[in-house]
Amino acid sequence: MATLLRKIGLIRLHNRDTEDPKHHHNHRGGGGGQQSASLRGKGGAKSGGHKQQQQQQQQQHPGGAGDSSPGPGKGKGKRAAELAPRDKPPQPAAGAAGAVGAGGPRERAAGARAGPGPAVAAAAAGGSLVPAARQQHCTQVRSRRLMKELQDIARLSDRFISVELVDESLFDWNVKLHQVDKDSVLWQDMKETNTEFILLNLTFPDNFPFSPPFMRVLSPRLENGYVLDGGAICMELLTPRGWSSAYTVEAVMRQFAASLVKGQGRICRKAGKSKKSFSRKEAEATFKSLVKTHEKYGWVTPPVSDG
Repeated sequence: MATLLRKIGLIRLHNRDTEDPKHHHNHRGGGGGQQSASLRGKGGAKSGGHKQQQQQQQQQHPGGAGDSSPGPGKGKGKRAAELAPRDKPPQPAAGAAGAVGAGGPRERAAGARAGPGPAVAAAAAGGSLVPAARQQHCTQVRSRRLMKELQDIARLSDRFISVELVDESLFDWNVKLHQVDKDSVLWQDMKETNTEFILLNLTFPDNFPFSPPFMRVLSPRLENGYVLDGGAICMELLTPRGWSSAYTVEAVMRQFAASLVKGQGRICRKAGKSKKSFSRKEAEATFKSLVKTHEKYGWVTPPVSDG
């Protein structure tokens, strides 16, 4: 038995000694390569984790270089944060914030509770100056235009019309119409009644020449010829819709003289009625009524039911 065991042991030793040494070398080398590869993998993982950690630290602290010591960027940020409260400009008052609409919701709410700020109050105070300045400008334009109109009428060679200021007011005129068509019945009436002129009154609004004057007949008392109750005159160009700032007083008066003849105007000779003078109040009411009627039907003859 012992002899058999020795033989088996000798056989194993022989087989081991007779095996290929390259096989043993490769087996050992392969094991060593796997082991070194695993070690390199672990080392690479460690170095990769370290690099990733450095990148995260650089993102969180741009001024640093991955270490815990504060770099230039960190020092500037910290210094700016310390100086920020000192250099911060004073905040506007709640009222001003509400006035300009700046700031966050809290500032705007505070401004709304505090009321309008100084800017709004100043704008409100200065707002009253705008209409006054505009009115002054309109007065200047109206005055210059009417002065020019007076000069042009004074230079008329045919003495078609003449002007007298009412109470020395540049904006209230009495205009005398001296001539109408000499072939008309109205001209014959004027000759027979020794009427030298037809007297009209013109008042100029604040926004003249951009709005028409109010014009009415004063004397004598006329019938037809588009002259209505109170001496109101039915002419489209005397309405806001028909008026143009290019119209002059002379042109308006010539148009009126033509409409008197076209409408067969006559001097009223009826007893009692001829002595009744026209009134401004009645003329204004009549003019407003006729303008409303013509705005409804146009400048044509309206139905009798509408006057």
